[in-house]
Amino acid sequence: MRLRNVKNAKEKLESSPYYLKDPFSKKGTWPKDKPIHVEIGTGKGTFLIEMAASHPDIYFVGIEKYESVLVRAIEKVNTKQLSNICFICMDAQNINEVFDHEIDTLYLNFSDPWPKKRHAKRRLTSPDFLNLYESLFKGSKHIIQKTDNIYLFAYSLEQLSRQGYILEKVSLDLASEDIPNIKTEYEQKFTDLGYKINYVDAKKR
Repeated sequence: MRLRNVKNAKEKLESSPYYLKDPFSKKGTWPKDKPIHVEIGTGKGTFLIEMAASHPDIYFVGIEKYESVLVRAIEKVNTKQLSNICFICMDAQNINEVFDHEIDTLYLNFSDPWPKKRHAKRRLTSPDFLNLYESLFKGSKHIIQKTDNIYLFAYSLEQLSRQGYILEKVSLDLASEDIPNIKTEYEQKFTDLGYKINYVDAKKR
């Protein structure tokens, strides 16, 4: 991903009520009155912001590694009046330091496929990451993934199955399915170009 430096990105993030400056202090204290849904790699935020607007009964948390990307999501959400969303800037490898058996659903939308074999551990559906997620969920584990990369998708289906997840819904062409779907910016761009979107809804009791 090619990143453009955004002037005063850190200051813009920290000035927003939707930005969580110290997410580690939230571990064990997240809202108990709403299901918590988390997106890793939230990008410019369109998916999560629209989800929050459509589902006021759910609390949404977006995690993004890069300040210069996350600031675009913050700029968008600042124009809304939402009480059920926040954003965090951090590496997903530290996610278990933020949540402890508190989330209900995890979204992995258009994650970096890390195509080289030697980088497989960095994939967000690698055994290392799937093991990391175990302590995040409140009860049943629930992961929803979308990707345009068929090789990452095949890898993910295999790893989820090995980890004990039931693949409840699988699609190689999400646009052709009767599945409710809010598109990310990336997804809209590649759908317009004719790319097919792969989708899996996986659960583990």
